[in-house]
Amino acid sequence: MFTSQLLSDIHSRAHQTLQKLLAHCRGLEPGELNRQMDEFGDPTVQLQLHHVISAERYWIGVLEGRMDIDEDQADYPTADALEEFRQKIFAVGEAYLLHASAEELVTPRPMITWGNKERILIPAHVFLRTQMHIYHHHGKVATMCRIMGKPIPPGMDYPIT
Repeated sequence: MFTSQLLSDIHSRAHQTLQKLLAHCRGLEPGELNRQMDEFGDPTVQLQLHHVISAERYWIGVLEGRMDIDEDQADYPTADALEEFRQKIFAVGEAYLLHASAEELVTPRPMITWGNKERILIPAHVFLRTQMHIYHHHGKVATMCRIMGKPIPPGMDYPIT
């Protein structure tokens, strides 16, 4: 059974990893942070990092009945700005979990998603997806950094201790 405490622990651990990744990316030059690599979808490290943080903002909004979408990538041009954004969205996620009951987290309910589509979703699965999504993009950013000759150091996996 999912509880807000369990999801908060997962959330904290995933954001620890994201925080470390952003710290590594502070060592990238602006040209590297914004180097185009079209084979990765979002073609720059900056856009990959912005996407993963803004996706969590979007899905928390869906859980709370809002559509939090905008194209504000230019507002976060540096790793420092992205870290501030991450902190803000981490707090939004924690605030959601603070008020979510165990019953709410596991009860399927209709939610409105992009394109005004109504879908029946389980809140705990939606929230957990945002944390899994961090690691998907973590891998992309790690590969992009490796291509630029700046591999991420060991110890950036999901912390189990």
